[in-house]
Amino acid sequence: MEHNPENHSLKCPKCQHGMVEVEHGEVVIDRCTNCHGLWFDADEAHQLKSLPESHAVDIGDPKEGWKWDSRVEIDCPHCGKRMELTSDAKQKHIWYEICHDHGMFMDAGEFADFKEENLLDWFKSVIKGDRETVCP
Repeated sequence: MEHNPENHSLKCPKCQHGMVEVEHGEVVIDRCTNCHGLWFDADEAHQLKSLPESHAVDIGDPKEGWKWDSRVEIDCPHCGKRMELTSDAKQKHIWYEICHDHGMFMDAGEFADFKEENLLDWFKSVIKGDRETVCP
């Protein structure tokens, strides 16, 4: 759905469509109506990670989410500054974007993967590669 400030909380930093608020427990995040990427203000990703069944907010297909990883010029939906491309320290295959002033954006499927840490993460990181090497 095209971004409309009257109906959407934010404009998606990846596909520019509208984002809607999604609540799980006490945590409210923003989810894109098109690519299903997730915006987390401040420490919301870690707060949500600790809640049972919170992977359910990540309704997007991880294969679709991977397609958006190649987009490298992403601006913060709050301040418009270019976001930093980074990856999770423990799960290097999870690539996300961060605005140090406002929050972070994860593509579809990345939060559900981020929530569950296991031995497969090492293999996924080998297959996908390190973000600094693949997309410098």
